[in-house]
Amino acid sequence: MSVPTTLDRIADRLPRPLDPLRSIKLKLAVLMVCSGAVAFAYFWFRIGWLPTFTTLTAMFIALVTSQILAHGITRPLREMTAAARRMAQGDYSFRVRASSRDEVGQLATAFNQMAADLAAADRQRRDLIANVSHELRTPVTALHAVLENIVDGVSDPDPATLRIALAQTERLGLLVAELLDLSSIEAGASPLDRETLPLTTLLTEAIAEAEVMTAALGRGVRFTTTVEPADAVVLGDRARLHQVLFNLLDNAARHGPAGGEVRVTARAGADTVVLEIQDDGPGIPEADRATVFDRFTRGGRTDGGGTGLGLAIARWVVDLHGGTIAVADPGSRIRVVLPTS
Repeated sequence: MSVPTTLDRIADRLPRPLDPLRSIKLKLAVLMVCSGAVAFAYFWFRIGWLPTFTTLTAMFIALVTSQILAHGITRPLREMTAAARRMAQGDYSFRVRASSRDEVGQLATAFNQMAADLAAADRQRRDLIANVSHELRTPVTALHAVLENIVDGVSDPDPATLRIALAQTERLGLLVAELLDLSSIEAGASPLDRETLPLTTLLTEAIAEAEVMTAALGRGVRFTTTVEPADAVVLGDRARLHQVLFNLLDNAARHGPAGGEVRVTARAGADTVVLEIQDDGPGIPEADRATVFDRFTRGGRTDGGGTGLGLAIARWVVDLHGGTIAVADPGSRIRVVLPTS
């Protein structure tokens, strides 16, 4: 927000006698008439007489001119009023013609940008509702089927059946937890506790957790790490960076082949550290790379499980740390750049 200048403060205190009038055209007409009256009064005072017909003709021309000029000013304002009413009803497609270069033209341009942003936000909201509904329906439907079979006597409540039910409840709980986590990050309700952290330790802890997860899934994925130099450090929140690393490792393990390898490399520079995590999978298609970090996007790969939120959370956390995250060539490699100080 800009700081008001002295002229701005003076302008705010000046009277606004035309505010009661509801039409800009009428305001301009009053302004023209008053200006003309002052001019005619001056000439009358100087020469003592003015023809009545000339005075009335000049006033009429002034009024017509003011209406013509006012049309170019009021038209975009009327369009903005109509567009605002349509947006209140959920229609964000209307745009205002912004042809002038004055303040009204700038307002029209800003209004169009606002309409585009609102349309994008509304589209994201609709997509989020649809995606959440879809993701919640899958484990709920599976859990309902398992429990219904047990109640109807089709299946016995043996350990195998109960493990299926437990897996679905765990998936449901993970989805809800990640949704809440992502919501708190986006809302700025998750402050960072920054400290200087040894990169090797961070990677070791994240890989240990990822190995447990991949073993439970029966993937048999191997993890290898290379850190240069070995004492490299990164500045950030330990819990959040662990979350980023685990999400990336888990994503690579899920989408790579069973029994494959996930390679983690880290190279520290003067001010940043570059992390790369690569799997042996087919990679993310180039057409999907721009949206792979959006919520519920899996980069065209739908067979790896997960909630579709891991990369979105990773992107938000990296952004909060002032870093960058992107898909690098080949498409099976994710590159993260984080500050070291």
